[in-house]
Amino acid sequence: MRIIKIKIKQDPRAKGLPLPEYASPGASGMDVRAAVEEPITLMPGQIKLIPTGICIALPEGYEAQIRPRSGLAFRHGIGMVNSPGTIDSDYRGEIGIVLINWGDRPFVVQRGDRIAQMVISKVYRAALEEVEELSPTVRGKGGFGHTGTR
Repeated sequence: MRIIKIKIKQDPRAKGLPLPEYASPGASGMDVRAAVEEPITLMPGQIKLIPTGICIALPEGYEAQIRPRSGLAFRHGIGMVNSPGTIDSDYRGEIGIVLINWGDRPFVVQRGDRIAQMVISKVYRAALEEVEELSPTVRGKGGFGHTGTR
């Protein structure tokens, strides 16, 4: 396992909250916490941007993927509208989490709640080459559930 160093800055809203951290030795994502000053209620169907109070400086060639937490999704119907969210290596602003309540009851986000997870990934750049034809495959152009129909 390769470890990379990432600089992180907390704004005053996040002071006193733990930095993102791995919950277990095998975890691939770090828990990210809500840096709300007052509880925020998400009504069913409602979308809100939840502040984290953190900014990071990723090394070039890496991204941070912000993903929903499965426990919140299963128990409360809480997810992310843009999942996964992408933090680019040249972004230096605060990380915000766009939560949605797909459940049928109001959900309250409290200060320090673990609301998302952050996975650090290597980024590969593609060099596109335009061609007249693509190489054939058994699947061909079949899509949208096509592989499950044969």
